[in-house]
Amino acid sequence: MRGKDLLSVSDLSGEDIRLLISDAVDMKAQGWLSLLDKKVLALIFEKPSLRTRVSFEVAMQQLGGHTICLSPAEVGLGKRESVSDVARVLSGYVDAIAARTFSHQTLEVLASYSRVPVINALSDLEHPCQALADLLTIYEKKGELEGLTLAFVGDGNNVAHSLLLAASLTGIDFRIASPTGYAVQEGILRLAQDYAQESGAEILCTEEPHLAVSRADVVYTDVWTSMGQEAEADRRRQIFASYQVNNELLSLAKEDAILMHPLPAHYGEEVAEGILDSPKSVVFDQAENRMHLNKALLAGMLGGLEIPLAGYS
Repeated sequence: MRGKDLLSVSDLSGEDIRLLISDAVDMKAQGWLSLLDKKVLALIFEKPSLRTRVSFEVAMQQLGGHTICLSPAEVGLGKRESVSDVARVLSGYVDAIAARTFSHQTLEVLASYSRVPVINALSDLEHPCQALADLLTIYEKKGELEGLTLAFVGDGNNVAHSLLLAASLTGIDFRIASPTGYAVQEGILRLAQDYAQESGAEILCTEEPHLAVSRADVVYTDVWTSMGQEAEADRRRQIFASYQVNNELLSLAKEDAILMHPLPAHYGEEVAEGILDSPKSVVFDQAENRMHLNKALLAGMLGGLEIPLAGYS
């Protein structure tokens, strides 16, 4: 890793990602371990959470460590207490912090004042742990990463940003279909294009879902309205109406393509009713793999591996 923290997929190299996936596969097979005995992870949540909270808590338990979960009312980041003070206080109590925040800037301040590693458990800019677990799932189902084509249909949101970066680092061709005004951020795209030049990945941004999905190995979608955007929900439903992943669209992908969604899903909106129960869907494998990827990440960052992640010696 390029520093002590994981705030963005760009904090990793392609080799880091492959090592994480390899470690996650091994840990998934081994089950419970005692690599992080006497280690403590603090979880800070400004947004509700199911998969993120449970996957981190169980990951630490299965590695022999402990977690402390802090709700918005208990911390009040930037309101009841300054973000910098929270970081400095927690650094004296715990070995790592995972934070799920509305603003990516909050994470950056946490990391700059914290003496212990800070993990982005979701922000408005990125969702790196989700994307890394997604690549683990793709590797399990396809046996490889490089040379595959991942098609993302929908909003150029935090999940799309992290997937774009992860794909471009590992040689996965990435196509994204989004309406005008809802594409990925230009800065993220430029960074991914730099990575793609080195890995050989190809990137396509289009407004046409059919073009993105055609002959794809992986079809991925996410909610049209993320947490914090509820006031835009009605407008977004109208704008994204033609971006639903349904059987017709999915039929354009390869015959053995897999369907992915980070959950929670809004059935009848970004995904047609019943399609996540189809044989192509791997969404619940995705959800489970959040825990296994988190185990590999935490073990690497907190020194529980014989060969830790680059940057952790």
